[in-house]
Amino acid sequence: MQGAIKAPADNEGTTVAGNQAKEIIGFGVFQVDLRAGELRRNGSKVRLQDQPFQVLALLLEKPGQVVTREELRARLWPADTFVDFDHGLNAAIKRLRDALGDSAENPRFVETLARRGYRFIAPVQGTTNGAAEARASDILKQGAVRRWRIGLAVTGVLVMGTGAGWVAARRFNPRVEIREQRLTANGPDDPVLNAVISIDGKYLAFADRTGMFLRVIGTGETHSIVLPEGFRAKPTSWFPDGSHLLVTAWAGSEPSSVWSISVLGGSPRKLIDNADARSVSPDGSEIAFVKGDMTRQEIWVMSAGGERLRKIAGEAGEYYGPAAWSRDGSHLAFVRYVYKAGYHHSGDASLWVYNLASGEAHSIFSDARLGGSLAWAADGKLIYSLKEAPNLVKTQEADANLWAVSMDLRTGRPMGEARQITTGPDNKTDLSLSAEGRHLTFLRWRGQAHVHVADIDIASGRLSPTQRLNLDEGSNYPFTWTPDGESVIFTSDRDGRSHLFKQRVDQPVPDLLVGGSDAVMGARSNPDGSEVLYTVSPDSTGGNSGPRLMRLPLAGGAPQFVLRADGIENFQCARLPSTVCIFAKSSGGAVHFYTFDAVTGKQAEFMKTDMGLKYNWSLSADGSTLALARWRQPQIELVSMRDGARRNLTLQGWPGVASLDWAADGQSLWASSAELGETQALLNIDLHSRIRRVYWNREKDVGWAIPSPDGRRLAIWEEGKSSNAWMLRGF
Repeated sequence: MQGAIKAPADNEGTTVAGNQAKEIIGFGVFQVDLRAGELRRNGSKVRLQDQPFQVLALLLEKPGQVVTREELRARLWPADTFVDFDHGLNAAIKRLRDALGDSAENPRFVETLARRGYRFIAPVQGTTNGAAEARASDILKQGAVRRWRIGLAVTGVLVMGTGAGWVAARRFNPRVEIREQRLTANGPDDPVLNAVISIDGKYLAFADRTGMFLRVIGTGETHSIVLPEGFRAKPTSWFPDGSHLLVTAWAGSEPSSVWSISVLGGSPRKLIDNADARSVSPDGSEIAFVKGDMTRQEIWVMSAGGERLRKIAGEAGEYYGPAAWSRDGSHLAFVRYVYKAGYHHSGDASLWVYNLASGEAHSIFSDARLGGSLAWAADGKLIYSLKEAPNLVKTQEADANLWAVSMDLRTGRPMGEARQITTGPDNKTDLSLSAEGRHLTFLRWRGQAHVHVADIDIASGRLSPTQRLNLDEGSNYPFTWTPDGESVIFTSDRDGRSHLFKQRVDQPVPDLLVGGSDAVMGARSNPDGSEVLYTVSPDSTGGNSGPRLMRLPLAGGAPQFVLRADGIENFQCARLPSTVCIFAKSSGGAVHFYTFDAVTGKQAEFMKTDMGLKYNWSLSADGSTLALARWRQPQIELVSMRDGARRNLTLQGWPGVASLDWAADGQSLWASSAELGETQALLNIDLHSRIRRVYWNREKDVGWAIPSPDGRRLAIWEEGKSSNAWMLRGF
């Protein structure tokens, strides 16, 4: 394997005793003896069964790197072994964590990467040589007939001064070593919101939910950046003087604005209202920023003092991500998204370069996988991110890795082929570079949603403390309940693809309803509650003819086809005595609503409306009213299903809703909303526009809330986020 660390042979001066010593790998207070097959804690043997030890040996073979579930299956459960792989692996990981005193929620040793595999994250002392490799191979294949040679590439480990991170070294060729170094150590539910490296590469400015900070990269020493009370900000770029930051700031529900802040103290200076900061030009004379909202954004450039504004690009339906300057300041690169109207955020993404002298812009390439990362190095490399697996059926945001392409600084066009410069899991975003381009920082971000259940006090409307439905890994989203209100029906990607599950609130594990090769996108109950309706992604049907809507009897039986429709997104049914079922799809900038028969699939369009770029809607349980909400608009529109009459609910003090669902009695709506920079809260909105914030967790976003048919329980999904700053060298 190219770039692997090769152990010297015995005849090259390594003694047998030395070989044996190197078969002992240490981490924390633990030692692993590969020859003896033993785990010890402070010298005392820890009881660990064979399979968990095999898992540990394989993880230690590649510390800091992802060991996929497929690798574990191939090495521990060969193809001729008949076993429930998912159950066996989950049990082995649990026993391993028990032995190490580790946890899935707050891992110190074994980190779970949903849908991908596992990673050993603690610093490791000692490396294995060729003899130890052979022993590890034997351990991993006990009972198997086949023998494989193991190419063991052990990463070098550097312990940071603060003990907060480690450096994973990965070789892309024999002479160039790309290293990743973790710079921050925020917990799973305290994400770093943004981070930028200073011009000289010595400091990292970053913000999380508690404030903004300055960290000395060499020592890990961290100081708070003092901000005025009620002033929340995130840094986006450094000015060349090395003492000022360009930040986006906001207060309450007010639109964001662009400011300059000194890291040495003093009052912030506002540069422009109603805008989001992007980046400062290399000579500090100009600033790129974005104006507008989700329906239309524009990218602008102004002088460092906030004068001489000029628009670069922006039309209706466009949205702009990061922007980066060429080293000589002659070109500005930016990511443009053109969203399609719909329930999901989907559309086209492209990378553009603008010539500031000529005023001309051209597209470098278009790719739906293009992510929120962009930086332009001093040597002309343009660095961006691409998602690994863009797929609407994936409930968790796709992993994304960084790519680089050399640019001609005279023409602003690429030279040669792009190459990938990072690998592995997580979404890499928010790039920043030091002036000489030797240090690149980025955020490694991931999120995971879980189902929580709460009781509703009918008299007061208050919620009991929420209880997590299950502790399995993966992203889980509730969609409906069984008629008795005792079981939640939800989707989960815990086994790799999004499948459909049912779980009683007092049951420790769920029952699988729909598995196999199909990827389930959403689910609802039919009018009498006897069947669950669900949509299957077109990606799993082998064609592009639209999702299939299926039905499955809850009492048992085979799934039945209902209908297929291009662009079908949300769908819902009322409850008996009403038999109304509707679905919606986007086409030509409008949203079309159809009624359909939940058995035969017979459908008919009954309404068309302009909903904007992103929307949500919900049908009341009695089938009388449709509630519609546009993205980031502070109102909800109610439409009568009988005569089409419309009226609005005004959301005073809130910027709009991210999701909404009718309460079981039809007298209010459950909705999620958030002020900028805050986590989403759960609101209850009655039909007179009275709003109560019912539930809020500073560390987690609340998505939607699904009431049980009797209105006594809520199934809520909460998403925790993990995000930390890392630094890349040698790219």
